[in-house]
Amino acid sequence: MKKTITYALLTLCAVIMIYPMLWLVGASFKSNDEIFSTIWFLPESFDFSIYKRAWETVTDYSMGHYFVNTFAVIIPKTLFAVTSSVLTAYGFARFDFPLKKLFYALFMGTMFMPAIVTIMPMYLMWSRLGVLDTYIPLTIPALFAAEGSFVFMLIQFFRGVPREFDEAARIDGCNSMQILVHILVPCIHPVIVSICVFTFLWTMNDFLTPLIMISSVEKYPLSLILRLSADSTGNGYEQCKILAMSVIGLIPSIAVFGLAQKKFLSGITAGGLSG
Repeated sequence: MKKTITYALLTLCAVIMIYPMLWLVGASFKSNDEIFSTIWFLPESFDFSIYKRAWETVTDYSMGHYFVNTFAVIIPKTLFAVTSSVLTAYGFARFDFPLKKLFYALFMGTMFMPAIVTIMPMYLMWSRLGVLDTYIPLTIPALFAAEGSFVFMLIQFFRGVPREFDEAARIDGCNSMQILVHILVPCIHPVIVSICVFTFLWTMNDFLTPLIMISSVEKYPLSLILRLSADSTGNGYEQCKILAMSVIGLIPSIAVFGLAQKKFLSGITAGGLSG
């Protein structure tokens, strides 16, 4: 009886949590009047033409164009974030150098600095370098381990890998980089997958940084084109069309999380040796 009640409560909580997503999908097929007249997620009829209009957007470009723009930021940013974070964490976890503790404290201190504080200095720097309205301001910071939380996670994983692995590899003739690539990276691959997923999701959802750095509509990522579509007219707009665009924009994030779910969860929860 107790188990039945527990499952019933968990099922109820699951339905409550997933209902907004069901409503989003269902409302994308509804007219404006129907959206505001009922909270039930199923539409009276499915109007697939809404998705055709949503794909065309309100600009001269389709959503496919803005998907390409978004992935032009996500792919290099993810590669840069993983590479720089792994190298930085490897240095802190496995090597001793002067003022190591001071540098580590300063680096970890960046985790407590709100990102909004750095927006204006970054804007002024990129403006003086003449690279605004390009994807450089959106990708290059990741090349310098800009996300301290990633480095922190990696350091904990590196510390969970016995140093005897390093010593055995050195006896076999491996240098420091070979130890990292062939010994340590395979041991910490769950957290690397977690970093990739986090970077993907955060970049897909990032609105403020592209808004400040990108001014050309043809270079907008998906997050900006959604807002542009919402503000496209002064006399209101089709809510169903914006919802359909949102559903389309969610597909890559859901797919990536679904494919990487197992490794992602193990990378977040594991506290010791993984792999």
